[in-house]
Amino acid sequence: MALLDAFLLTDRTAVVTGAASGIGRATATLFGDAGAHVVLTDISGDALAATTAELRAAGASCEHHLLDVTDRGGFDALVTRIDTERDGLDILVNNAGIITDTSALNVGADELDRVHAVNFRGVVNGSQAAAHAMIPRRRGSIINLVSAAIDGPTPAVVAYSTAKAAAAQFTRSLAMEVGPQGVRVNSVAPGWVDTPLNERHFRDEHGDVDAAAKARYVERRAAGAALGIAGEPMDIAYAILYLASDAARFVTGQVLRPNGGMTMLW
Repeated sequence: MALLDAFLLTDRTAVVTGAASGIGRATATLFGDAGAHVVLTDISGDALAATTAELRAAGASCEHHLLDVTDRGGFDALVTRIDTERDGLDILVNNAGIITDTSALNVGADELDRVHAVNFRGVVNGSQAAAHAMIPRRRGSIINLVSAAIDGPTPAVVAYSTAKAAAAQFTRSLAMEVGPQGVRVNSVAPGWVDTPLNERHFRDEHGDVDAAAKARYVERRAAGAALGIAGEPMDIAYAILYLASDAARFVTGQVLRPNGGMTMLW
């Protein structure tokens, strides 16, 4: 095997949730470049179709499907379709997520339920559906997007951070369970990344992105990392590609932290 061949995804089928924008979009693009057939999913139909069209124009093999990750039946149906139409599911990236800004003291039950439904239960739904399909073939890689917020107290986004922490722990448990069947399960915990999820911090009263406010905000976030830079979606996509590929054949149950040195766990 040539040196870089281990990072290729030729003839593999990968599902990426939340693929219409941000980290999901970058991951789908990179997977397409690496030779995978990419199944993009999201709840935003127009953006999903536009992203898929861009990938196809660049030569990628891909398709898209509307998917609400809180719907286990929808996940099962998608995996069954892939089993029927292709040679099974090889890679799942559970990327879809939402965030709210509420403190630990004030977060309510409805908000907790809504955020945990997407960020934690969505990971469970996708991981279980994928693992059941992968186990008979004794191969597969599941990658769950968590967050640097799992590594320290984050009271201002407590619904988000607790859901991500739960997803990280679920990842470890599932990895132990399905490892003997040849299925790998890992997490990626990004630091601050410039994605649409963060645009709520620098929109003006009309809902438009304030470029000057964004520049100041990104500069502040970059200053919080040891490298002094803010992350971009493709920085995280490269980490995901590693875990999806044969280069990581000996890696499971891990939390990979591409975060510029925001957190350092020794």
